Amino acid sequence: MNLHRDILWLAVPSIVSNITVPLLGLVDVAIMGHIGDARFIGAIAVGSMIFNVMYWLFGFLRMGTSGLTAQAYGRESCAETALILRQSLTVALGIGLLIVLLQWPLRLLALWLMQPSEEVARLVTPYYNICVWGAPAVLGLYAMTGWYVGMQNTRIPMMVAITQNIVNILASLFFVFVLHMQVEGVALGTLVAQWTGFALSLKWRSLSVEWKVQSVEFATARQDTLNEKTNAVANSTLSTLHSTLCTFHSTLFTVNRDIFFRTLCLVAVNLYFTSAGAQQGTLVLAVNTLLMQLFTIFSYFMDGFAYAGEALAGRYYGAGNRPMLHRVVRSLFAWGALMVVLFTLLYGVGGETFLSLLTTDAEVIAAAADYFLWALLIPVCGVAAFVWDGIFIGITATRGMLEACFVAALAFFAIWFGGRNALGNHALWLALNAYLLLRGVVQTVVFRKRYAY
Repeated sequence: MNLHRDILWLAVPSIVSNITVPLLGLVDVAIMGHIGDARFIGAIAVGSMIFNVMYWLFGFLRMGTSGLTAQAYGRESCAETALILRQSLTVALGIGLLIVLLQWPLRLLALWLMQPSEEVARLVTPYYNICVWGAPAVLGLYAMTGWYVGMQNTRIPMMVAITQNIVNILASLFFVFVLHMQVEGVALGTLVAQWTGFALSLKWRSLSVEWKVQSVEFATARQDTLNEKTNAVANSTLSTLHSTLCTFHSTLFTVNRDIFFRTLCLVAVNLYFTSAGAQQGTLVLAVNTLLMQLFTIFSYFMDGFAYAGEALAGRYYGAGNRPMLHRVVRSLFAWGALMVVLFTLLYGVGGETFLSLLTTDAEVIAAAADYFLWALLIPVCGVAAFVWDGIFIGITATRGMLEACFVAALAFFAIWFGGRNALGNHALWLALNAYLLLRGVVQTVVFRKRYAY
């Protein structure tokens, strides 16, 4: 088999999906921007941030499902893949309904934490009150996406993401410019897109095996086995979800718990990075925000290879094929090294031009030059963390991920608080790069000690 072909077959659609993610928020901001009132833009920005942080905490619904499904796929256990899907959907829909039920206290808490102006808070409220009804769809789609990745199929999630964006654009334009709604129109457009994406993901789940045959072939698979799997997956409908409540998979709980606490570490570092920049003044905050876009773009591409790692590492780990697992690891790091070279060259040659596209403020661009080297080091320092994250999710080594992220987060805060007086914003960027590097180093040690045999 051509392992590099399989990696690209899984990675490229995931990269496309990742690139479309920010478009949902960008479209909302653009539509409000054409109304001509800055309060509307602020309301959309605050409302989107509330839901982004909230949903980010439940990213384990995708990652935990992906690793377990990939391992069941490797064992060629159609019954287990169907059970994992039902369990994951049960948890996702349950959490989504809980968010809907607790929407009022959650909204008050979010506004208290973000402290927007009174005018913006008044506009955020109707946006929140509408979008919160999409929580079951968003979290349900997390579970479905994880399941597709585990089934070696990243094309259906890509198709869903693209369709969501098209529906969001058309619906939002209709509600705002035809029905003359304001923030409520954008919120309704987002809500319609979220439920459309979830519905399509459910409808297309029976196609996953067809995609699988085109992308990754089992050496021992027979057509009757494939038909059996197709039928088993097609019959896994929401009407059977209640039967899983009494048989909840303990491994799924453990995996999700570890990923949840790891996510808390990620959120703490990312939010504090922004907060520490803001404490140093508006100029430093603007510079850090611009330079972080370089990290964001790199992460979109590396996440695609991490998804490939989830699918392939989980598949061969579940099948008990350790030689192929180690081949996957080596191949993913080869692609990671290539991405490091490409992005380092790209940022080194065109980084200043890219920043000038984001802002025309000469002062900000000039100030960014003082810290540009730190942003240039991000691909080198961060590549191992991205690759190992995908592999660890695939083999459900989530405790190792949590340990690495916890140690790295401690190092981040230690470096920042220890060096901020002497180094200023340089200490913040040093802390971020050390945090990324240390995650990769710790995971390398964990893998070699626990899985390199």
